[in-house]
Amino acid sequence: MQVEARDGERDAVGAPVPPRVRASWERSRSYGIPVDAVEPTFAGTGAPGSLFHECGDAVLADLHRSMTSEPVGMMLTDAHGVVLTRLSGDRTLLRALDAVHLAPGFGYSEREVGTNGLGLALADHAPTLVRAEQHYSRSLSGFTCAAAPVIDPTTGRLDGAVNVTTWSRSSSELLLTLARATAGTIAATMLSRHSTTGRAPTRPRRSVFRVDHGLGRAVEDLGSDWTAAVTATRAALTAGRVVAVLGEPGSGRATAAEVAARRAWPDRRVLTAGAPDPDDADSWLSLWDFEAGRTDTVVVVRDVDSLSTYVADRLATVLFAGPGAAMPVVVTAENFAAIPAAFASAIADTVPLAPLRDRPGDVAPLAHRIARNVRGRDVAFTAAADRVLQQFSWPQNCIHLHRVVEDAVRRVDVVDVPALPADLLSDSGGRRLSTIEAFERSEIVRVLAGGTTMADAAERLGMSRATLYRKIKYYRISAR
Repeated sequence: MQVEARDGERDAVGAPVPPRVRASWERSRSYGIPVDAVEPTFAGTGAPGSLFHECGDAVLADLHRSMTSEPVGMMLTDAHGVVLTRLSGDRTLLRALDAVHLAPGFGYSEREVGTNGLGLALADHAPTLVRAEQHYSRSLSGFTCAAAPVIDPTTGRLDGAVNVTTWSRSSSELLLTLARATAGTIAATMLSRHSTTGRAPTRPRRSVFRVDHGLGRAVEDLGSDWTAAVTATRAALTAGRVVAVLGEPGSGRATAAEVAARRAWPDRRVLTAGAPDPDDADSWLSLWDFEAGRTDTVVVVRDVDSLSTYVADRLATVLFAGPGAAMPVVVTAENFAAIPAAFASAIADTVPLAPLRDRPGDVAPLAHRIARNVRGRDVAFTAAADRVLQQFSWPQNCIHLHRVVEDAVRRVDVVDVPALPADLLSDSGGRRLSTIEAFERSEIVRVLAGGTTMADAAERLGMSRATLYRKIKYYRISAR
C-alpha cells in the first residue's frame, strides 16, 4: 500500500522522500485525511478585493498568455489555501483538476487534503515541489505540483501562494523555479503599488536567536496592565507551566516575557528566539541541539504564531518531549487560535497584554526610554509633546512609537510638538475624517497641547467652550 511506503525513507516508487514531505505525511495521518480521495471544503468564489489578489491576477494573466499551449495549471490561493484564481490552456488538465476539486473556491491546505505542493508551501512558508507519489492522497498521484508563498513586502505577513500543477509524466525540473519567480514578481508588484511616495517600505531585521545573560539595565514597571502581565507570566513560569503572552504585534509582549523570565530566575540565561526565514529553518533548528536540556536557561519563543508547521513541530519536540523539557518556556503570539497545534497543546496559561492605545500612561515613559537608548543619555520632552504622544492611537504600537521618537531625537535636543509628525496631530482613533475635519482636529490638539485653559483655547480657536467640548468628544481628543 502507498501509505505503508510513507512510513519509510522512500516513496511508493522507491524515490527518496524529503524530510519536510515525511513530516507532512505524519501530520496528514494525524489530521485523519483519507488516503483514497480528497475532500476539500468549498469556501466560496467571492473575490477578496485585496492588493495581493489584484496583483496576483495580473501577473498570472501575463504568464498564462505566454504558456497557453503548455499542459500547466497556474493558481493563486489565499493564506488558508483557498483557490482564488486558476488558469490553463489545457482543457484535459482542467477537467482532471475539477475532478479533484483543485478549483476556485476550494480549500487545498494540508489540513484539508493532506500532503500537496500548495498546502505544504503554506504550512512551511517555503517554496515546495511535491511529485506524483509524494502526495498523501492517491487521487493526486497523477499530478506534480510546485508552489511558493507570497509574503507582503511591507508587513512580512503571508498573503497566499502561487501554485503550478502539471501531469506527473511531464518534466517538472523548472516547475519550482517558475513558481518561485511568479511569487517574487507578485511581491515586487505589490511593493511598487505600496510605494506611492517613491520610498520603499522596509522591514526591520530582528535577531531570530539571541541569548542574554542579563537584560542589562533593569526595566522598570510601566502601568497596571504591563505590571499585571509581567507578574502573571512570572508566576506561571515559576510554577513550572508553559505560558503564552498574547497581544498585538509591537505591544511589548516579547519584552514582558523576557522581563518576567529574568525576574523569575535572575541568574539564568534568557534565550529569545523568533521565526527564521524559510531558507534558514534547518540551520535555525540545529542551533537548538546545543541548547536543549540546559538547566541554566529560560526560553522565550517570540511570535510563535509565525512559525511554519514544520519548524513548530520540530521545536515542540525539543522543548516539550525531549531533553529541552527541563527548560522553562514562555511564548508570544497575537491570539491563542493562531498558535501552532504542537505548541498550543503544551500551553497551560495565557496572559493578555493590552495594545498601546489602551495604555496611554505607558507612552511617555516608553518614549523617554527609547530616546535615552538612541542618544545614550536622557532627552527632555515638553509637556505638550508628551500629551500629543499619549493621545495618539499608535496603530503599530511600540514599533510606530520607536520610529517617531528615534526620528525626533536625532534632529532635536528637546522634543516639542513641532518635532513630531503631523499625523500625530490629526489622529482620529480610526474615524475617517474629511480634509477640513482633519485640519480642525489638528488645530484643537495643537492649541490644547500648549497647556492652556479651556476658556483660552476656545477663544484662540474662535469657538465657544460648549462647542470646543463637543468637538473634543467628536474627535476623541484627550482633554487631560
